[in-house]
Amino acid sequence: MQQTLRSVVVLGSTGSVGTQALDVIAANPEGFRVTGLAAGGGRVDLLAEQAAAVRAEVVAVAEGAAVPALKEALAARGAHPEVLWGPEGVAEVAGRRCDVVLNAITGALGLTSTLVALEAGSTLALANKESLIIGGPLVKRLAKPGQILPVDSEHSAVQQCLWAAGPDGYDPDSVKQLVITASGGPFRGRTRAEMADVTPEMALAHPTWSMGPHITINSATLVNKGLEVIEAHLLFDLGFDRIEVVVHPQSIIHSMVEYVDGSTIAQASPPDMRLPIALALGHPFRVPGAARPIDWSAAHTWTFEPLDDTAFPAVALARQVGAAGGTAPAVYNAANEVCLDAFLRGELPFLGIVDTVAEVVAEHRATPADSVEEVLAADAWARARAAELTAGQSR
Repeated sequence: MQQTLRSVVVLGSTGSVGTQALDVIAANPEGFRVTGLAAGGGRVDLLAEQAAAVRAEVVAVAEGAAVPALKEALAARGAHPEVLWGPEGVAEVAGRRCDVVLNAITGALGLTSTLVALEAGSTLALANKESLIIGGPLVKRLAKPGQILPVDSEHSAVQQCLWAAGPDGYDPDSVKQLVITASGGPFRGRTRAEMADVTPEMALAHPTWSMGPHITINSATLVNKGLEVIEAHLLFDLGFDRIEVVVHPQSIIHSMVEYVDGSTIAQASPPDMRLPIALALGHPFRVPGAARPIDWSAAHTWTFEPLDDTAFPAVALARQVGAAGGTAPAVYNAANEVCLDAFLRGELPFLGIVDTVAEVVAEHRATPADSVEEVLAADAWARARAAELTAGQSR
């Protein structure tokens, strides 16, 4: 690993990706130094504990009401960083001078932080896929070549397969297609009718990954895979007809790149987000011991099967909104966030999540996403419309 100390800001530090990132950093103190942290504000004790452990210079919470409790928790631990609050405070932390900003904020709220980090010239380790998806043209306009490094395991895998093409990068014309793998979630193999009575508890039981509730539900509906298809299109500049999804329940091969000569390169590792996190933080160097490797002394069976678009229509819908472009992806993402929360509250059946998202998407007339205001206006409209459609429904 490189000897030069790399400064890091972690946004969404109390979430699943954020806590694992801090684990990677703590295990490699000679390589990384955390200068700033930001979180929503729902876990102030954990945030204060993190700030004290890394001696953060600045800490922000999106919820201003959490500030008094945060300051008290920080003081109790002998930590006295600068404290900021509100979306503006989180964005200010994202714009502080540092080498890497890890954006692991959940949902559309991460867009401003993504833009600010890019404007500041920091390398963006992107776990908040929504900011790229909803603000695609805005993000791509700001990003310099190589400035965004994906943290999603699938896109990190694709990136590694493309890097394997050679140190000078790859020729897009040599790539036939990207193959994005999906575990299939807890309902793999079920028909649509067999998912009519799915409960939140059932949907939260992911077979291979341990993640937060939102991404876990998105994995159960395969909305997450739909978002990843759009993200792959934006990250790697390949058409949707060159991005395939295949179900791989073991979650060992995270994605593949098929080349025009018939060769396919795959990236394989046990399911552990610390590996793509470490790669994004440390690139172009690899962090020793970031995650455990495959045990090649044991027997393994890896299987692949096609995606059932009838039972899981979220990916096909994502292709549709991705091709439409403009504000359509923002509407898809926003409607899904509202429907997901309604499902968790017991106000919407499991199948109603994607059905309602499709209805909102069908009502929306996509317009160019040329400004943050236009993107956020589409986001707000979609949330309001999804809330109207889910009101009064019951699981």
